[in-house]
Amino acid sequence: MAPPILILRDIHLTFGGTPLLEGAELALSAGERLCLVGRNGSGKSTLLKIAAGLIQPDGGERFLQPGTTLRYLPQEPDLSGFATTLAYVEAGLAPGDDAYRAKYLLEQLGLTGEESPARLSGGEARRAALARALAPEPDILLLDEPTNHLDLPAIEWLEAELKGARSAQILISHDRRFLETLSQATVWLSDGRARRLDKGFAAFESWRDEILEQEEVARHKLDRKIASEMEWLHRGVTARRKRNQGRLRALFELRKQRRTAKAPAGMTAMEASAGELSGQLVVQARKISKSYGDNPIVRDFSTRIQRGDRVGIIGANGAGKTTLLNLLTGQIAPDSGSVKLGVNLQMVTLDQRRDSLDPAATLATTLTGGRGDTVAIGDRKQHVIGYMKEFLFSPEQANTPVGVLSGGERGRLILARALARPSNLLVLDEPTNDLDLETLDLLQEMLADYDGTVLLVSHDRDFLDRVVTSVIVSEGQGRWAEYAGGYSDMVLQRGSGVEAKAIEKPRRAAREETPRAAPAPRRKLSFKEEHALKALPARMEKLQAEIAKLQGLLADPSLYARDRATFDKATAGLHEREAALAEAEHEWLELELKREEIERA
Repeated sequence: MAPPILILRDIHLTFGGTPLLEGAELALSAGERLCLVGRNGSGKSTLLKIAAGLIQPDGGERFLQPGTTLRYLPQEPDLSGFATTLAYVEAGLAPGDDAYRAKYLLEQLGLTGEESPARLSGGEARRAALARALAPEPDILLLDEPTNHLDLPAIEWLEAELKGARSAQILISHDRRFLETLSQATVWLSDGRARRLDKGFAAFESWRDEILEQEEVARHKLDRKIASEMEWLHRGVTARRKRNQGRLRALFELRKQRRTAKAPAGMTAMEASAGELSGQLVVQARKISKSYGDNPIVRDFSTRIQRGDRVGIIGANGAGKTTLLNLLTGQIAPDSGSVKLGVNLQMVTLDQRRDSLDPAATLATTLTGGRGDTVAIGDRKQHVIGYMKEFLFSPEQANTPVGVLSGGERGRLILARALARPSNLLVLDEPTNDLDLETLDLLQEMLADYDGTVLLVSHDRDFLDRVVTSVIVSEGQGRWAEYAGGYSDMVLQRGSGVEAKAIEKPRRAAREETPRAAPAPRRKLSFKEEHALKALPARMEKLQAEIAKLQGLLADPSLYARDRATFDKATAGLHEREAALAEAEHEWLELELKREEIERA
């Protein structure tokens, strides 16, 4: 193996009095692709920042070979101070770098380069940051969750780009397929230490399980030895004789070893609160269509979803996955066709956008709804501290504001809150965002045991393969097709995946040809359009606040039995506002695109 160009040796770091890293080590050679894995909170992102030179550890050594270029992709990039996304990416280039590559990468990631950073969504900002990291073709790439907010075409494009790059890479990701495709070595961060496997991620889980099994056996042996020595100690006077003080000191040392040889922390189970049994028919859609302006989102689509089905909805960003999901669940009405929902449905939606989380509320208040110190889980109640522990929160975090939680912690909080509500229909929109691999395992096991029906939007190919019984995939131009099995089964039946070249090129060509075929764009928006463009953001913000308030009201599991009229009114109001928000968002997007087209003309 080539000599390392980046070395972290005996790294120690303590946060708030609690050791996070205790002698962690890492080495990266030229051209090597290494994945860094571990549960949320184990210090992966922190270790990556130390490798990037952004955090100074309490102890240990960082070595970077002189002359080596390094680029780091953060989870939350800062684009402030730049006029456009292209300016932001170009600012990361060094003299002699290919300036054209900045524009090329932005286009491959679905951006034009003309976007204002102030108006970017979180996903668009991460795409721009990814282009900035890749553009200089550095010697070392440090990428923290690069697939977050990318759709399937972009993920598969990124895999090919990284596989062909000369850069050495350290990757943090919850996407198993992504790690299996790229990694050549694996570093497992646990209990402050880093263990290395000189094989890719595909071999990691069996290797990890062997280590955990060996450690469990060692703990049992230590427990038996301590029990034997304690029995000797309790016999009485012999333990106090001078010639046995060495044995007594050895016992104290054994007990010290046992305290430090703790079992690895992790969630051991995840369970959804079961609702009443739904009817056999859950959703029946007949020739439904939905368009926004001249843009068809769904065209003549039919499906029948029955109790126990687990249906995945996949496609490129902008294909209309969330719109289709809202049509199938009755959140919005189709322009034509019909949707029939089954009887006795109890639907719970996993809001991975986290819009309904109040950043000022505490973790305990979010779980209890501010009503006492217990969480209602179906027909039983559990103290909030115990329920928090099941999702890897410490008792000390009970009064922690939601706004300071990490992305992974907010993801677990969303799960904890959603799974406490009785349901027979789970609607999951990107549930894997920010979840670690162990939590994903438990979520997959829970869904496998779930008695109800699951509708799932996801870009995680491995998660889809493990969970769904069929997939509905965008075929472009508002057409959708259903295939039996998971993502890999769909690829075999369809002959291709949701690939960037197959889907994006026609859309790009259409955008290029349209200006030549269409008449010259209008010089300015009409007064009515100008007014709508200014007023819509405030309206959307108001609707989001009203939705959050209604969702908070409906989160009360006793509301239905206690006040049926209020429950029905809140449910109807929620559906009405969600439909209004979807309409407002699409109207604003159309007007914004029109404004940009006029400005470019």
